[in-house]
Amino acid sequence: MTSSPSAADGAPAPRSHLFAIPDFRRLWLAGLTSFVVRWLEMLAVGVFAYQATGSAFLVAMLTMLRLLPMGLFGAPLGAFAERMERRSALIVIMASMMATSAAIAVLAGLDRLEVWHLAVAGFLNGLCWAADNPVRRMMIGDAVGPERMGPAMSLDVGANNASRMLGPTVGGLILATLGIAGVFWLGAALYAVGLVASLRIGTRSRPAAADAVSVLTRMREGLAWVRGDRRMTGVLLVTVIFNVFGWPSTSMIPVLGKDELLLGPEGVGLLAGVDGVGAFVGALVIAWLTRPEWYARIYLGGISLYLASMIAFAALPAIAGPVPELAAAALLTCGIGGAGFSVMQATLVYLHSPAEMRGRLLGLLSVCIGVGPIGFFYLGFMAEAFGAQAATVALAAQGLAALALTARWWRAVF
Repeated sequence: MTSSPSAADGAPAPRSHLFAIPDFRRLWLAGLTSFVVRWLEMLAVGVFAYQATGSAFLVAMLTMLRLLPMGLFGAPLGAFAERMERRSALIVIMASMMATSAAIAVLAGLDRLEVWHLAVAGFLNGLCWAADNPVRRMMIGDAVGPERMGPAMSLDVGANNASRMLGPTVGGLILATLGIAGVFWLGAALYAVGLVASLRIGTRSRPAAADAVSVLTRMREGLAWVRGDRRMTGVLLVTVIFNVFGWPSTSMIPVLGKDELLLGPEGVGLLAGVDGVGAFVGALVIAWLTRPEWYARIYLGGISLYLASMIAFAALPAIAGPVPELAAAALLTCGIGGAGFSVMQATLVYLHSPAEMRGRLLGLLSVCIGVGPIGFFYLGFMAEAFGAQAATVALAAQGLAALALTARWWRAVF
């Protein structure tokens, strides 16, 4: 691995000076542009598809198509990333997403856009999203060094959470004024900014292509290494629990806001943003105050706080009546817990894996994130059978139970 000149000038910079490292700034900017586009396009795609078909199920499936590649291709992408120069891979990723958004914008401008076009675009962009951990986030660790990976990931996750507040708001305004073509043209422009930032990255990785080891063999080696390392098994197991029993609960926020808290569309929109506010604040606090010896506790404490807060959010209307302020407080702590979990999952994988395994193990992390559709389907089934409120409480409670039952594995993370 060779570092950019600015990152190789002696003693490590303090964590507060991470943005003084040019390559970290460029990688962070590339991530920020991708995050913003992801959220604003998801809103526009949902609105367009619902207006075109009237099917809420189809809208959900379009969202799932963005997640599906993580579960299907996260492991091979992680292994394949080790055989590529990562800067070149990132440039290809950013250029591909820019071209996809521009193609959808052209189709929309010509009034030729169909729902299946959005499905294909969502799947292609999902492939690029699945490569984010083994490519861009791996490069962040290379740029800042292992000792600053925690704070660096905090700032990266903070950018993601800020985009959760900014993306839907901007997407809604543009959709109302310029239509879906305007949303995707903005997306293409933002991806162009990320592409320019990627082209200016000075860090180069040395591809592990000199040997004849196949991608499939690398995947098997990665899985075998995880099975033999209890810490990594614990980290990935907790990630699966969060994505099956935790994250899908957020899809019920609009439903509970309307039916249980008696809020209108504006109130539901504000309520949905509170989770992002908590996550943004939590990520920034972790970036500036945390220490490496706290990482495991933040990881486990984060998911526990998230699940407990989601139970409180769903159950409070039945206990205290429709009090939006209490619900918002629960979602705020939910966001803070989610930030602790999100920051530390990639950080712990990076720090607890040998350098030659990091790419494929970060790819396995993407697979664990990609199991989320299972949780969405399961929650939808329970909501149909028992109602949204009971289903949300049950899902999060099952997540806490799953944590308790798997303690023998995740205790090793400490």
